[in-house]
Amino acid sequence: MTATVVYLGNLSTENTHLKSGNTFITDAPLDNNGKGQAFSPTDTIAAGLASCMLTVMGIKAQDLDYNMSGTKAEVTKTMASEPRRISKIEVVLTFPLGADSKTQKILENTGRTCPVLYSLHPDIEKDITFNWE
Repeated sequence: MTATVVYLGNLSTENTHLKSGNTFITDAPLDNNGKGQAFSPTDTIAAGLASCMLTVMGIKAQDLDYNMSGTKAEVTKTMASEPRRISKIEVVLTFPLGADSKTQKILENTGRTCPVLYSLHPDIEKDITFNWE
């Protein structure tokens, strides 16, 4: 097993990563009967995409001797209805340190091949932007 998820009531869940014991709470969003007091389940998918991209890029950056510390991803999730689903995820990655064009290309290609990106339904629009300082 990877995780356990317990329904806490009031449209919230507690998610526990079994290996580490780390937890996080989800809550239904305001536009779907929730309080919006935590990540919604669909928020975790959108944030998971950015986290996955940064992680695989960080692995490649170590090989390239490029310091990605402080790189930030801004994530915007757009929902559609009938059926209710994620229709678009926008990720804007901003790198605090410049890099030569070869390193930029390698890292961008690496980010675009993260497992979460490949796991998302093809109908979800993915808008990825890389900003190099």
